[in-house]
Amino acid sequence: MNAPEPSLSHLAEVVPPLEQVVVACAIAQSQRIGAQPLIRGLDDAAFAALCARCLPGVPLTNGRSASAPFDEFDELFALLCEHASPRDELSVWIAAAIATAAQRDEHLWQDMGLPSRRELSAILNLRFPSLAALNDRDMKWKKFFYRQLCLRAEVPICKSPNCADCSDLAVCFGPED
Repeated sequence: MNAPEPSLSHLAEVVPPLEQVVVACAIAQSQRIGAQPLIRGLDDAAFAALCARCLPGVPLTNGRSASAPFDEFDELFALLCEHASPRDELSVWIAAAIATAAQRDEHLWQDMGLPSRRELSAILNLRFPSLAALNDRDMKWKKFFYRQLCLRAEVPICKSPNCADCSDLAVCFGPED
């Protein structure tokens, strides 16, 4: 008689979905660096709902920034939301977390507190598949997003007519260690 196949179904109750882990990592990274707010673009009610779902039992306040920085948060947030699938509150929260982290100085996966670029790519493919599909040459995500924003605004940003001829090829497409 064969033994029954082992089941891992109980892990679904213990391990949160990738989306919740990504949001929790982004919030934790914001806390580590002392960012205020932890995630931009969310009112108090949306932040409370996010915490209840992604960080239940963890008392957090999103906070307020001292001044409104000049950056591309709103444009990137809108771009991500337009490509969200499904278009639900979790996708909006993830879009806000990504757009918040994109304003920082490191690689996007680092700015979000993720262990590697692999997790960032996974969440983008899962929640923003049409946008992720446009990155068919595996450009670094932050560079890719800003390139998309410049294309939308019809602002030329590249030194060369195509990437293969550009002296920054390694900067845009190189490893993110």
